[in-house]
Amino acid sequence: MIPRLIEKRARRLARDNPVLVLTGPRQSGKTTFGRTTWPKLPYVNLEAPDHQRFAADDPRAFLDQFGRGAILDEIQNVPELTSYLQPVVDEAPESTRFILTGSQNFTVRERVSQSLAGRAAMIELMPCEWTELQKFDRSPTELYDVMFAGGYPRIHDKRLRPNEWIGSYIANYVERDVRQILNVSDLVTFQTFLRLCAGRSGQLLNLSGLGADCGISHNTAKAWLSVLEASYIVFRLAPWFRNHDKTLTKSPKLYFYDSGVLCYLLGIREPGQIPTHPLRGAVFETWIASEVMKSRHHAGDTRGVRFYRNRKGLEVDLVLEDGERTRLVEIKSAQTVAADFFDALRSVDRAMPGGARELILVYGGDENQTRSDVTVRSWTRVDRLRPTGR
Repeated sequence: MIPRLIEKRARRLARDNPVLVLTGPRQSGKTTFGRTTWPKLPYVNLEAPDHQRFAADDPRAFLDQFGRGAILDEIQNVPELTSYLQPVVDEAPESTRFILTGSQNFTVRERVSQSLAGRAAMIELMPCEWTELQKFDRSPTELYDVMFAGGYPRIHDKRLRPNEWIGSYIANYVERDVRQILNVSDLVTFQTFLRLCAGRSGQLLNLSGLGADCGISHNTAKAWLSVLEASYIVFRLAPWFRNHDKTLTKSPKLYFYDSGVLCYLLGIREPGQIPTHPLRGAVFETWIASEVMKSRHHAGDTRGVRFYRNRKGLEVDLVLEDGERTRLVEIKSAQTVAADFFDALRSVDRAMPGGARELILVYGGDENQTRSDVTVRSWTRVDRLRPTGR
């Protein structure tokens, strides 16, 4: 397994807190990361029925096995265990280290905030960033191969066929989790909902329209989308706006965290289909936006990422705010820079109040350029959009 960019921060938080909670989507590498980073801690997988029953039926005896701490994997399967963990760490906070992993964000966060407030730090491990993918042997180097494969580490570590692995991933984890959480009985309708979400990646989110197209109510669409968010499949990107400005949109945009999952749901079965696909631009925009969000999750702060759009349709894809530094980012999938690619950046820069901003165009080509007022970056330099000080 390759080193992850989050390791230094995770080790520091584990030193400073008796409990470290490691969340993120299934198969993002949490188990491998935990066992590699803290190899001396005992490991227990709470997905295993025997461990799950023991922890649920006799939590005190279960925890008594681990006087100096342990890695408890998939803690959401026995969420009440966190309540019994509290007195354990309170008795010896300096010598006890528990690493808890979980794949259902809202379940884990709720339990930790209730039972382990002030005792636990939380960190999110997302699928690999582009910088991390390049550390794998024979990792993809061409843009369409990169977008098609996505960032789940097992695909690259085992050199698996992305389409086959992602299809199994959706069936074995995404659909199963939703059925368990929401008791979804109509799996076919939910599969349709997933595909409809994929077709809207990079677009303004309209829950009523999404539900109507799928044949479900607004409330059902809202509940299903919330589970996809909690499972780290999709995220909503909030718009940049000021309360006094009624000309700006307040609707969020919908994105997928992984371009490989998006490609699968769009019916793309090989990288060569992407260049001519009608949603090529949306796939590329999703990949860039997800790279930005993954880096923010790994840095521990997802604030400061927005998009700009007014009611006349003037839009810039990303507004990145880091302290006093603001960057406007326009995303274009074309491999050649056209003069009109800069129009929206300059117009939004004039329309937004405040001081100086950095204007950035990220495109599907390989050259980096510095214009008089705009920095042109190749997709290969998406790492330059990380938070300041990363």
